[in-house]
Amino acid sequence: MAEPVIFPPEPALTAPVDHSRRQLEALLEVSEAIAQQRDLPALFHDLSERLHNVVDFDFLALTLYDSARNVMRLHVLETRQPTDKRAGSESGIDDHPSGWVWQTQNSFIVSDTDTDPRYPDFLQHLREGGVRSVAFVPLTTAQRRLGTMAFGRLIPQVITEGEAHFMQRVASQVAVAVDNALNLELSQAYQQQLARERDRLQVLLEINNVLVTTRELPELFRGIVSTIERVIQLDYTSLALLDPSTGLLKIYALDFPGRQQLIKAEVVIPRDASPAGHAIATGKPLIARGAEFDRYPSEIVRTLRSEGLQTICCIPLINHGHTFGTLNLASRRVDAFAPPDIELLQQVGGQIAIAVENALAFKEIDALKDKLAEEKLYLEEEIRTEFNFEEIIGDSPLLKQALSQVELVAPASTTALILGETGTGKELIARAIHNLSPRRERTFVKVNCAAIPSGLLESELFGHERGAFTGAINQKIGRFELADRGTLFLDEVGDLPLELQPKLLRVLQEQEFERLGSNRTQRVDVRVVAATNQDLARLVAERAFRSDLYYRLNVFPITIPALRERPEDVALLVRYFVQKFSRRLNKTVEYVPAQAMDALVHYSWPGNVRELENLVERAVILSPGKELRVPISELKSAATAASADPAGESAAGELAHAPGSGAKAVSTLEEAERQHILRALRQTEWRIAGTQGAATLLGMKRTTLQARMRKLNIRRPI
Repeated sequence: MAEPVIFPPEPALTAPVDHSRRQLEALLEVSEAIAQQRDLPALFHDLSERLHNVVDFDFLALTLYDSARNVMRLHVLETRQPTDKRAGSESGIDDHPSGWVWQTQNSFIVSDTDTDPRYPDFLQHLREGGVRSVAFVPLTTAQRRLGTMAFGRLIPQVITEGEAHFMQRVASQVAVAVDNALNLELSQAYQQQLARERDRLQVLLEINNVLVTTRELPELFRGIVSTIERVIQLDYTSLALLDPSTGLLKIYALDFPGRQQLIKAEVVIPRDASPAGHAIATGKPLIARGAEFDRYPSEIVRTLRSEGLQTICCIPLINHGHTFGTLNLASRRVDAFAPPDIELLQQVGGQIAIAVENALAFKEIDALKDKLAEEKLYLEEEIRTEFNFEEIIGDSPLLKQALSQVELVAPASTTALILGETGTGKELIARAIHNLSPRRERTFVKVNCAAIPSGLLESELFGHERGAFTGAINQKIGRFELADRGTLFLDEVGDLPLELQPKLLRVLQEQEFERLGSNRTQRVDVRVVAATNQDLARLVAERAFRSDLYYRLNVFPITIPALRERPEDVALLVRYFVQKFSRRLNKTVEYVPAQAMDALVHYSWPGNVRELENLVERAVILSPGKELRVPISELKSAATAASADPAGESAAGELAHAPGSGAKAVSTLEEAERQHILRALRQTEWRIAGTQGAATLLGMKRTTLQARMRKLNIRRPI
């Protein structure tokens, strides 16, 4: 039998192996502590307890770099001497070993503070605290350098390389926890800031809702106070308005919980005897605390002081650069009304200023309302006309006459000829004819006869076959085929070449044609609407236009009046174009000065609506604020340049002639009516009909209100 194999006994674990095992266990415990603790002081306390079994130390410190101040700040100091807590102390980067470690990412070890020559001031401070040996290791994550972690002893004992290496591994794990804690603090601070901003924006929104839902000062004031009290502690609030005729301040509304009877509403006080008067004089918020409060000898101030109020804040109400009152708030706290509160109250003051001025203006508007309600706004025929021609802006008799002709000819398939100067809107009239006709569900095709070369116009109108001419590599369908069962608009038909006019005449008479390069007849059902700014009868006499084609086109002529013939439409067009280009250019232009509107109305407009549109677009671009800046000098220059002919003299004379007070009054009344209707619509959230609608609020019929909205170009915002 074979002898059994005898294995030698296993050797006992050596001391270094046992030490390494304890280090690994300590690192695991560090990981557990990091997972369990989010508070840095608690984490360091836990680490101190766990690491004492592996490394001998008397204190453990965490120093972080402050980028805002460019210093190293001691955040946590875990020591066996409870009275030696110096967390929060700061040192310059070049004055502290932790700054060197943070910059170089190397460890800094001092075995004996009595003999080490580096950083003498810092080491002297350590010696005074009884520290004899210390080591700083970098505290760094994969993304950034945070600072240092230090451990030290109260005896001069050499810190070995192994101890420093182990503490570096501990610091690597602690760095992740510190980074997470800092990010969490930053996130919480940011969330708190967002919450404050949200609450303040909510206040502004709710105050805005209050402003648009009421026009009575007492009700308006109560809504404002209840909203502000949710974010700012208040013990007294009032609204003071300045009487420009007497220079006195009048308290229109106040809120003094529990002491309402001490101060009467609508009391009049001297301007110089109150903090509100000082705020009005300077146009800036005023804050008076404690003894500063007593400098104002007004009876209200004495009453507030006797009731224990310590701080008052007066916010000036400013609108269009005019200060006409204050919002006054007071508190029993001396530290009330911090800068963020003042900033919020200034924004609230801007909203209140607009609302208060509007409320005061309502009295005048109410008087106008009675007069406007008695007027007959539109005849039924005018309402129907405006409804059918919502793209065409105007209210003049000449324009209405032209639109009535459009209504007559639109239902038929008769050829229409639109006559008028360039820029009068002939294409809009052609579209109106198409939209009011039975063909409105089909295509509206337009061709500018003057914009296409004569050699290509035939192909454009009738199409061509492949190979019909050089470059015709594919078959092309002409505009007549595209407009089959629809409407073809021939703009500038007076520029049609003579050689092409017989083919057009044939299409108008027979509704058939051949493509260029083809002998196959195409049949179509097309209604032709032509337009020109030329005198076709004169062209026929000069043999520049075929008489038979002229008579075929001139079945139902419609003459569009020039803009100078309907000056009453200029104001409507200006407002329409201002709104159109303000939306397109992201501008906030809201009103036109009376002087500029008078100049626009009295200009001759040789380019008609197109010239007006281009001028308004340029004016909107040049306007930085809510007021339209019209280049009136350009109109005067144009009128002067045109003075050589009779029409120019008339335009210049009209522009130089100052409009009468009657024209100004009509313009102002119309604008006031428009603003009044807009306020009613906003107050009812753009609801027109019903018991809660704007029509009921304004005391008029729904159809009447809709007619006025169309005339004043009031549209619901998108």
